[in-house]
Amino acid sequence: MASINPFNLSDSEEESERRPNETVDTERSPSDGAPGPPPGNSFSRSANAEPPTLLLSSGQRTSPNGEGIIISSVATSAMAGGAEPRLSVDVIAAHLLRDQYILTALEFHTELLEAGRELPRLRDYFSNPGNFERQSGTPPAKDQGVGAGGALNRTGSISTLDSLDFARYSDDGNRESDERVAVLEFELRKAKETIQALRANLTQAAENEVPSQERKNKSSPEIQEPIRPLEKRALNFLVNEYLLKNEYKLSSITFSDENDDQDFELWDDVGLNIPKPPDLLQLYRNCGTPFPPVSDMVDVAVEADFGNIPGHCAATDHPKKPDLSQQQQAEVVQEMEYQISLLNNEKQSLAEQMKKLQSEIQTLKQTVSSTATAPLEWNSQNISNPASSSTTITSSAEPPSAPPTDNGQYLDIRRVSGTQSDPPSTQNTPQSHNKLTSRPPVQFDQPNRKLSPAFQQALLSFCRMCSDSRLGAEVSRIADSEESVMLMLGRCLPHIVPNVLLAKREELIPLILCTACLHPESKERDQLLHILFNLIKRPDDEQRQMILTGCVAFARHVGPTRVEAEMLPQCWEQITHKYPERRLLVAEACGALAPYLPKEIRSSLVLSMLQQMLADDKADMVREAVVKSLGIIMGYIDDADKYPQGFELMLLSLSDPSERVVSAVHQVFIPAFAAWTTELGSLQTLLIPSLLARIETLLKGEHGLDEHKLHVFLSALQSLIPPLFAVVLQNAPFISRAKLSGDIPAIEVTRFPRPASSLQDVATIIGSREMLSALLLLYDHQLEHEGTTGWESLLWVVNQLLPQLIEIVGCINVTSTTCVHEFSRFFWRFCRTFGKIFTNTKVKPQFQEILRLSEENVDASEENGILTKATVPIYATGVLTCYNQEEDRKLLVGFLEDVMTTLSLSHAPLGSLKASFVELGANPVYHELLLTVLWYGVVHTSALVRCTSARMFELLVKGVNETLVAQRVVPALITLSSDPEISVRISTIPAFGTIMETVTQKELLERVKMQLASFLEDPQYQDQHSLHVEIIRTFGRVGPNAEPRFRDDFVLPNLHKLALANNSQVVENKRIDIATQLFEAYSALSCCFISEEVMINHFLPGLRCLRADMEQLSPEHEVILSSMVKECEIKVENRGMGDAQGSISITSSLVSEDAKTKFLSKMGQLTTSSAMLATVFQRKK
Repeated sequence: MASINPFNLSDSEEESERRPNETVDTERSPSDGAPGPPPGNSFSRSANAEPPTLLLSSGQRTSPNGEGIIISSVATSAMAGGAEPRLSVDVIAAHLLRDQYILTALEFHTELLEAGRELPRLRDYFSNPGNFERQSGTPPAKDQGVGAGGALNRTGSISTLDSLDFARYSDDGNRESDERVAVLEFELRKAKETIQALRANLTQAAENEVPSQERKNKSSPEIQEPIRPLEKRALNFLVNEYLLKNEYKLSSITFSDENDDQDFELWDDVGLNIPKPPDLLQLYRNCGTPFPPVSDMVDVAVEADFGNIPGHCAATDHPKKPDLSQQQQAEVVQEMEYQISLLNNEKQSLAEQMKKLQSEIQTLKQTVSSTATAPLEWNSQNISNPASSSTTITSSAEPPSAPPTDNGQYLDIRRVSGTQSDPPSTQNTPQSHNKLTSRPPVQFDQPNRKLSPAFQQALLSFCRMCSDSRLGAEVSRIADSEESVMLMLGRCLPHIVPNVLLAKREELIPLILCTACLHPESKERDQLLHILFNLIKRPDDEQRQMILTGCVAFARHVGPTRVEAEMLPQCWEQITHKYPERRLLVAEACGALAPYLPKEIRSSLVLSMLQQMLADDKADMVREAVVKSLGIIMGYIDDADKYPQGFELMLLSLSDPSERVVSAVHQVFIPAFAAWTTELGSLQTLLIPSLLARIETLLKGEHGLDEHKLHVFLSALQSLIPPLFAVVLQNAPFISRAKLSGDIPAIEVTRFPRPASSLQDVATIIGSREMLSALLLLYDHQLEHEGTTGWESLLWVVNQLLPQLIEIVGCINVTSTTCVHEFSRFFWRFCRTFGKIFTNTKVKPQFQEILRLSEENVDASEENGILTKATVPIYATGVLTCYNQEEDRKLLVGFLEDVMTTLSLSHAPLGSLKASFVELGANPVYHELLLTVLWYGVVHTSALVRCTSARMFELLVKGVNETLVAQRVVPALITLSSDPEISVRISTIPAFGTIMETVTQKELLERVKMQLASFLEDPQYQDQHSLHVEIIRTFGRVGPNAEPRFRDDFVLPNLHKLALANNSQVVENKRIDIATQLFEAYSALSCCFISEEVMINHFLPGLRCLRADMEQLSPEHEVILSSMVKECEIKVENRGMGDAQGSISITSSLVSEDAKTKFLSKMGQLTTSSAMLATVFQRKK
């Protein structure tokens, strides 16, 4: 060792940059030796790293004595004469540890730490307490080869480097107490470290007990075994480390508390005798795409000698150590023979591949056209003699005659450039072969030098190129064919996508789709499509549209088989995703891909997927997209057996609680389903009759009418009107005469009702607006001049559909405003769609035949029972209002006048007439028309008709503007209020009250007030019991909503007078009637704000008078009245208190109001039974 200069170490910056892995990853550097001690001590071997591995080209094999070979060869070369070698610091450290120069190694380690260049070998050695334990009381013999990790005789005061307390050895004096504490702490830590070392040994022993074949089986993903304790501790450590790094401190604390038997600050506590693995993030990023093994990065050529193998450079360049044992030499020879066998096998495989490629090239030469002859010859020439047009630029010792070994798919800049050959295609179709490039061969100027290829490669090895990583390997290989580009993209895209911003990831969609279309490997295609559907966490509308566009392009390119095999599984995986945007993407994709799927899959798998999403998904927007996709499926399905399933899906989607889903059903699903049933010939025979049957069942049900279901069925029937009319046109006798030539008039804008979507437009169903216009001309001419003979589709509408609809209408309860409105809208759209001629000649006659309005039938109440049904308002508002010309308005006015006259003279209920006025009064267009009808009743000769007219004003006033009220309504009512018949005058009171409730003009209010005052003050009405009852009922109805001044000055004082007068009423029945109406009026008015003066002067006295009546007539009401009187008295007392107690008064008033509301709610449940009254005031338990 005299020739070694310890200060001439290889620790310069150039050396550290040139050999960056020598001091970082000693286990992977074959030239630096092993990280642990030599194999002289078995205990030290188990406590430290495993023996070093020898990195080879085709595989990895452990050399049991590789470390000794390398160290000895280095030492031999160091002792040789000549120039002083530059040794690595790691080699020096290994030498010091091997020869037991512990103090020198410690000083060397300290100097490296001060210089900021920590050496892992020394760090691991001095931090391992097992290297300093005494195994026996006698020192080792001189001839005993004590390794770096062997037992070291030491006293109790010797500590490891990380346990030294340099303050203890200062010159400040003896610190016996401090030293004692320090010694105890040191001994405690030594005990813990001993436990950890023992745990490591046990771990290694436990791991070694598992057979290799069993470990291999456990690595299979199909076999799932319970987690072992060691694996659990390792995973716990990694999870805690991840939580700390990502600022989940509270979670980390909780996790540590739940695993209190583990120390998360020290990896050795895990018990695994292996190096610490990467963190969770690195493991996740490398999941499924591990880094290429080191052997893949080493280029080994055929006919390479041992000097070119990196793992043996030191052993072959330097003489062996003279004292190397025979056993070590035999192992080296065995290792070399193993390497020779591997290289020979690789040589044979490469030779077979080269022959296969050459035979394929010959085949291609015979099949391709003459234009491709030149590129093929160039390619063949390069394969046969690749060194003629290339320059070696990598560090591998590869002979010029060896072809590249990259499956012929890449131009590898690490090897011979300009060489390419096509591999056998994965598909048998001619299109699957890669197109050979026709570019000329690349030529480089060769220097006129006589350098050996090995020297050239060694010289070029100083070029700084990185090919040891995945990205470096991709960069070093340049694709030179379509297939190789696809393969490269398939490998790179999974690493690119996670590093692209979410907002910009849609830019990757074309790249992903093109790669997925053209990639030859199905597994990679599945991965790319999985990336596509998971590209964006929550894609918005625009992003989803972009993805769907790409999916459709993919489907058009690859065909139905691959769409079924590759695209549908991705949709199935996302069907229950937690984000609704992802489920929405699946629902939309099912519809977009429907035209490109096999027909069996459309009507089975895709239909089932959408049906499941419609029934289970909770997001409205997802179900809406499902309904639209179902509509698209219905447009492409051709399996007649699926009709019942489609009908049930229609009813299910129509019953959806979301309005947007129901709207999608009418816009997309029903038109598409109707088109399919039209082709099946079952629109008129099956679909429409099924809906009509369900409507009839609802109307005839014993448990009351379900208006929601009625709306569902009727709305579906309404959406079928355009397809039905299209069927009528397409099956008309004149269809063969329809021509698009000549002048065809444009269709009027108002000819058809506005469709819910383009699919409900009759022109879209027919094919074009020109064809529809031509058919409409022939349609109107046929109806007006030629009739319907032989027109089966129209005859079905006239003879079967219309009579059944009219019969259904007669079953509707006229008081159901919703049902009347729904059917009115249906008939309006029906008549507008089929046209005016059809309405006048086919629809109106059938209604008129049923209604039978004539003077002769006025007294025949039984025959005119239909006038009290919903047929009257539906005919008036659904049929007679379809067209708004003068003759149509006259017909409507005449019909309403006849109905009013007939019902009045026959003393029939007015429900049908009221329903007609309510439905028509909702549209201001018909206000003048209705006032005309009522004026007809005002001047009618019959008092019954005039009474009916007066009561109809009450319904009309609420929707008419105040101008019409002042000009038309009030004059008519004043006229009726002076009618000779007292019944007519009484009939005007509700209308006057409604005016007081709705009108704000003071002049009108004064006129109405004067008229009502005349009813109360005129002596001729003093004994008119009916008038008083009607006035009290009107006051109770309009009082809470009337103007406060009108209520305080007019309503309450007159109620007080009527209550006072009722106390002296002799006739008991009249007294009960008045008292009952007064009770309801006072109950309604008690909720209003009443001034203190009115409360004292009118409201409370009126209540007391009413209580006096109820004491005799209805005791149960008297209890409530007493409570009301008490509450009002409290309210008056509270108002009389000073300002200091104003807030208390307000609070008490509010409490009183709340109590009064409770009383009134209970009051509605009262009967004459005293038992029921007791429950009202029963205290809650």
